[in-house]
Amino acid sequence: MSALTLSALIAQADQRLQAAGVAFGHGTQSAFDEAVWLVLWRLGLPLDTELDGVAQQTVTPTQQADCAALIEERISTRKPAAYLTREAWLQGVSFYIDERAIVPRSLIAEVLADGTIDAWLSDQTQQVLDLCTGNGSLAVLAALAWPEVQVTGADISDDALAVATINVQRHDLQERVTLVHSDGLKALPPPAHGPFDLILCNPPYVCQASMDALPAEYRAEPALALAGGDDGMDFVRQLFKDAPSCMTEHAVLVLEIGNEVAHFAAAFPELEAAWLDTSAGDDQVLVITREALLKR
Repeated sequence: MSALTLSALIAQADQRLQAAGVAFGHGTQSAFDEAVWLVLWRLGLPLDTELDGVAQQTVTPTQQADCAALIEERISTRKPAAYLTREAWLQGVSFYIDERAIVPRSLIAEVLADGTIDAWLSDQTQQVLDLCTGNGSLAVLAALAWPEVQVTGADISDDALAVATINVQRHDLQERVTLVHSDGLKALPPPAHGPFDLILCNPPYVCQASMDALPAEYRAEPALALAGGDDGMDFVRQLFKDAPSCMTEHAVLVLEIGNEVAHFAAAFPELEAAWLDTSAGDDQVLVITREALLKR
């Protein structure tokens, strides 16, 4: 095996991933981007490395073999790359991840980072709930965005909460982020200072037909974090019933429903909500006031 340049090695990996027909959406959207991620990670280079600066760097035969083995593992297992590298990035923040929790990719992270949600908050916003916290990424991002708030991350999965604990500790937020086990809002203890001022929720919302059609990469994730029943709205229906009693008077709920907007509209035709712009469009994430939930 002769020496290759880094750019040539990435090109090979890109072609191999394309030919294998792997699916993306867990941090990358193309075979090239995933090839860059996996090759840089295997070579121990920062993921934000400027490729132009290292494109002609020589890669030894041993390094080539290591990268090829990782690409083959990605193809043969159909696991998302994040599970192989044990790392995922959301809004420039690094998180630990493994198969116990869904790979973090919530669009709510965008509206946290760009300040879109801030218009719905006030200086009275003190208690934030990240419901269905998974690996804890949104809870961590909320704590980083608003240093004055206390955040509770809740999930039904003890496995996911174990992963979330790693991320809370990784970002040194143990004093401001509390993790609790709860099936929705049923077993959620009240925060120290009363109901929540803001609830963030990326729930299981994938409808059954979509679940049946998911690529293997998505089936590698915990189904509990994805499946939302026949129309994807099972969890959301219960959430809307339970949420007002857990919210302060002027609290809001920020909810992601992804590609299930048609099912959402059919299930809640008269609900007053404000839709937020995201990179995936303006029909994926919405804000709902407590008042609007009480009017249902």
